[in-house]
Amino acid sequence: MPDSAIETALAHWAPRMIQNGVDYNDLMATTSRTRTWADWLPQWNRAADEQAGFARQAEAEGHVRTAGQAWLRASVNRHFGKFVWMLDLDLAAEATRRSVTESHAALARLDPSGQHLEVNMPGGTAYANLRRPSGIDVPPYVVLIPGLDSTKEEFFWFEQSFLDRGMATVSLDGPGQGETGLSLPLRPDYETAAGPLLDLLAARTDLDHARIGVAGVSLGGYYAPRVAAHEPRVSAVAGISGPFCFGHMWDDLPPMTRQTFVVKSGARDDAEGRRIALTLDLTGVCRRITAPALYVTGERDRLIPWQQTQRQADETPDGTFVCFPEGNHGVSNLPSRARPMIADWMADRLGAASGRRC
Repeated sequence: MPDSAIETALAHWAPRMIQNGVDYNDLMATTSRTRTWADWLPQWNRAADEQAGFARQAEAEGHVRTAGQAWLRASVNRHFGKFVWMLDLDLAAEATRRSVTESHAALARLDPSGQHLEVNMPGGTAYANLRRPSGIDVPPYVVLIPGLDSTKEEFFWFEQSFLDRGMATVSLDGPGQGETGLSLPLRPDYETAAGPLLDLLAARTDLDHARIGVAGVSLGGYYAPRVAAHEPRVSAVAGISGPFCFGHMWDDLPPMTRQTFVVKSGARDDAEGRRIALTLDLTGVCRRITAPALYVTGERDRLIPWQQTQRQADETPDGTFVCFPEGNHGVSNLPSRARPMIADWMADRLGAASGRRC
């Protein structure tokens, strides 16, 4: 039997993995041969390597799109292998770098509009992926924000929901996240990354800077409203399964989630991790949001209680709360309902249909 950490990971994140591009057959084959948590990343690396090999074969045969799809599967397999896996930080960091490289290979073959951005921010450099919808000259755009250990490499299909509705997407790895997190620890004031990103984008003439959205998932659901409260350029914000105060749930979080927070925050131990987690607090922040805000969660969320997300909505002047009775964390078990609803709401607020066509 697999150990309890594997059972916890699958119970919490299996729907999310599939929603974000892990092939169901890869999930079944990989987990069936993984007996201990220590073997989780090595086995997912094996699955990613198999997809990367298939990508190279397809490329050699001239099947570029097939190669791009395989590179995408390799990237998400490797990403979810090191997701909240803190047993060997060097191995996890190498998986991060390889997942980024594989994601770049996928974008180059699947979406020629894709660009990798470097953002100068206090303390170092953040990284983002920009994608633009086809056939629209100057689209509005949405900054997509990952959570505690999710990354922009997880967002290809999330991005597609917005792209299909005429919005560009900019998926950001902020402090503590993905390739940015290899050198910068997480911090509660996420606007220190989002603000410089908007400054960088402001020089572009192929984006509509009067129509900017922000959307975040999980801990990104804390970051997104915080950005909206501090950044007047934001026209609409959506938070998905976000906490009001991350530290208030500390004792009820899975041990692997707490350990991940300790590592990503640069804390010395669990006690210091708790103290830092308590600084991720939206008290007095949501009241400052002037843009329309949508807060979405699931009643069966076992990581972030739905009441935490509801409090965000209650304290936001123009806040709307949607709770799916059957939904889990991130409503990732209902992607055909939640994602279109969120993207439609954002498109309506940003007037995406009015973007100038090429």
